[in-house]
Amino acid sequence: MATHQPDAPSDETGGAMFGKQILLLALVIIAGIVIYKTFLADGGLSGLFGDKPKDVQLTYVPSDFQPNLDEESTLRILADPTKNRKEFDALVYNFNLSLLYHVANRMNLPDSLKRRLEPMYQQHHDYLKTMYFNDFVALKDTTASLYETFYNDNANQAVQIFNEVAGKYTCFFVTQIMATLLKVSNGRFVGKGKDVGTPCDLAINEALRPMVDRLQKKAAIYDFSASRGLLKEKVRVGIAELGTYELRSRLAMDKTLQYKVFGFSISETDIQIEAISVIKAGFKLDQFFDVTFSPSKGIVYVKLPQPTILSHEVYPRVDKLDVGLLAGISGQEMNENFNALRRQFRDDAINNEHVLEHAKARADTVMQLMMGPVVKSMGRNYKLEVRFEGTPSPDVMEAQRQGTAPANQPGQISRQPANTNGQRRLPQ
Repeated sequence: MATHQPDAPSDETGGAMFGKQILLLALVIIAGIVIYKTFLADGGLSGLFGDKPKDVQLTYVPSDFQPNLDEESTLRILADPTKNRKEFDALVYNFNLSLLYHVANRMNLPDSLKRRLEPMYQQHHDYLKTMYFNDFVALKDTTASLYETFYNDNANQAVQIFNEVAGKYTCFFVTQIMATLLKVSNGRFVGKGKDVGTPCDLAINEALRPMVDRLQKKAAIYDFSASRGLLKEKVRVGIAELGTYELRSRLAMDKTLQYKVFGFSISETDIQIEAISVIKAGFKLDQFFDVTFSPSKGIVYVKLPQPTILSHEVYPRVDKLDVGLLAGISGQEMNENFNALRRQFRDDAINNEHVLEHAKARADTVMQLMMGPVVKSMGRNYKLEVRFEGTPSPDVMEAQRQGTAPANQPGQISRQPANTNGQRRLPQ
């Protein structure tokens, strides 16, 4: 009996199924590419939540930097920032705000966004003004303005230091404020137009540097006028100073100036300068001086200002001056060498010899000699204690003695470095 076998699938049916599989695979690949491009590329999974980073399109336009500063007043403030602290803070505020407005003008931002610049900058100004001032004072020897004026270099040096300090922070706050203003999150600025650049480039190259160049030209005139006025005038000043420490030292400078042609030296000028320096450190009592008495503790408190350099005399001597035929030396170069030598004396005295710290240590001995007998005449158990402006109050000192803060031994003087908030004690 014959059995019936089912028919085998035809070649046409097999080809159709294979074609469908290929088509399905192609659709899956295309869908994967679309999903990747839409949600995953350049944004991770953020596109799934609607916050995919977007480029900010900007059209740059020409604009001139208009600083809201008076150059004469600016140089006066920078020459002595400690004396003009409020004006210095206002200078930082106005200058930084001018930088922001210049960047906004170059980016052709609408007025609605420009009006938000000042409130946004105000959120940063408190800490920026402190960092500007601290860095500026740390770099500039504010007690040497008289000498810098004599060498025609006080205002010019101040402008150079301001440029250095502003260059540290300008890119940071300008970029941050502009990114917040334009709501840039992991995106980027895309600009077109004339002289396209980042907010940092615009602020540094088109605002800060041109302003510094203008100030330096003005500083040359300012320094010359101040120096000539210093030489012409006879100044009589009443002095209320307490000198407690004197340092004498000697330094030498050996410098060679070369005249080169195509990289080869054909003439040299040798200069050897030696100088003796006498630095006196102590306290300006006309700035701050106070005497208080605590009957319950039997202590008379003498409070002094922080020590400073009261006077600095430098006596230079030229040991060698061998002038070449072509490589001469100008009066300006000689003055620069003398002033550099004077600065080295002061730096060594403050940083290596610790002349200000020695002045503090000696102040207690001097006060005990001057006022100790008067205090003892009030009562044999009374004693004198010397403190310096900026140190903790007697209540805080008492809390330290009771163990709520690090204790200090009685009969010693408080000592607070200018760049810290802590304190330590020196024995009498």
